[in-house]
Amino acid sequence: MARGGVTGDAAAKETVAAWRPEVPGVAEVLYARFIEHAYPAHTHDTWTVLLVDDGMVRYGLDQREHGAPTDTVALLPPHVPHTGRAVHETGFRKRVLYLDEDQLGTELIGAAVDRPSVRDPALRRRLHQLHGVLGQRHEELEAQSRLTLIRERLTQHLTDRVGPPEAPRDRRLAGRLRELLDARVADGVTLDEAAAVLGANPAYLVRAFHREYGLPPHQYLTGRRVDVARRLLLAGQRPSEAAVAAGFYDQSHLNRHFRRVLGTSPGRFIRQPDR
Repeated sequence: MARGGVTGDAAAKETVAAWRPEVPGVAEVLYARFIEHAYPAHTHDTWTVLLVDDGMVRYGLDQREHGAPTDTVALLPPHVPHTGRAVHETGFRKRVLYLDEDQLGTELIGAAVDRPSVRDPALRRRLHQLHGVLGQRHEELEAQSRLTLIRERLTQHLTDRVGPPEAPRDRRLAGRLRELLDARVADGVTLDEAAAVLGANPAYLVRAFHREYGLPPHQYLTGRRVDVARRLLLAGQRPSEAAVAAGFYDQSHLNRHFRRVLGTSPGRFIRQPDR
C-alpha cells in the first residue's frame, strides 16, 4: 500500500509533459498530475509560475510552508530552495511556466520569498489564456503580448503597486504600430521588434493599441491576414498557397483562424452558391 492509502494503480496515473515554446522569456512549460510524488528541496535558475487546476499543493520555500489552492498563483523565485507535495490523497494537477531570470529581475527575489502566493483572478485568467496560446504553434505575437502583461502584473504584486490596468490614450503611437503591422502582414513582427522600432515599452504599446482600436495587436494582425487570404482565395489561389502568402505558417494555421473569424473553412468559403 502506498502513502496515505493510495494504491500503485493510482500512482501509475501520474503524468508529466514538458516542452520549450518558441517564445522569448519562456524557458519551459510543464503540465503534470501527481498523486504520490513529493519534490525534495531543489532550486531552479528560472522563475516558477504555478497554477494548480485540481487539488492543492503544499510547498516549502526558504524553510517556510505555503499552500497553493486552485484560486491562487504561486510565484517561486530563482535560486531559492523549495519543496512540493500534494495535500490530499487524490493528488493535484498543475500547469507551470518557467520564466527566464531576467523576465522579472533578481531585485524582486526577496519580495517573492516573502509573498509567493497571489490571489488575483485577472492574473490567473491571463495565465490560462497564455497557456492556451503556448499549446498552439506559430502564435508568437499573441504569446509575447500576453506574457508582457503577465510580467507587468507580477511585478506590480511584488512591488505593492497593484491597481486598475492603465489604458493610455496615445493615438500617435497606436497609429504607428498599426502602420507597422499593415506593412508586415505577411512577414509579421514580434512585440520586442515593434517596441524597439517605435521606442516604446511593450506593455504600454499593447495597452495603447487596445485602447485606440478596441483589440490587441495580435488580433488585429490575424484579422488582416484573414482578409488577405480571403481575397487570394477569391482570386483563384489554392488554400495552401493563400495561407503562406497571407502570413500563415501553413494551411492548417490558416484553417484555424479562418474558421474562428468567418465561421467556415477556406474550402467552403470559395464554393459557388447553388443557383
